[in-house]
Amino acid sequence: MALLLIPGPAVLYIVTRSAAQGTRAGLVSVAGIHLGTLFHVTAAVAGLSALVVASATAFTAVKLAGAGYLVYLGVRSLIEARRAGIEASRAGSDIDMRPLRRVFRDAVVVNILNPKTAVFFLAFVPQFVDPSAGHATLQLLTLSGLFILLGLVSDGAFALAAGWLGGRLVGSTKTRQRNQTASGVVYISLGLVTAASN
Repeated sequence: MALLLIPGPAVLYIVTRSAAQGTRAGLVSVAGIHLGTLFHVTAAVAGLSALVVASATAFTAVKLAGAGYLVYLGVRSLIEARRAGIEASRAGSDIDMRPLRRVFRDAVVVNILNPKTAVFFLAFVPQFVDPSAGHATLQLLTLSGLFILLGLVSDGAFALAAGWLGGRLVGSTKTRQRNQTASGVVYISLGLVTAASN
């Protein structure tokens, strides 16, 4: 639970998306993040994560790809906020909201490209596998499933809280545009921190 409650790229993506676009988008983000987690579980069971962790070059490549994707999301949010502000001033319309399937896809990619998730399932979870207690792969899958279940609960709580808070803050088109701009800044900052981390 301590690991789940420490905000990382996944939690910050969920909170930012939920605050900017609402609880529904936040919950869709939670689903996407945990589909990405299933990718890491499968990779760990298949031994692919061991290759990424063992190779400094592969680890760095995945880390930089994830950081680049976060920066891309940030730049795209800034561009959309600016474009929406111009369109709203012309037509008096609200900011165009990101389609939920794109929110879901972005969440999946954010978590797949998070090498720390790969390290977690390779280095941390196996410590709790007891070879004398039966099939190791089944234990790994059970522990990973428990982690995902706890993650759905904790990330869902983050999404609900951020959606509620975002709903209180969203009013005028200008406020929504500011929220979208703030989202872009958070993504870019998170990308830069991810790229600089070890």
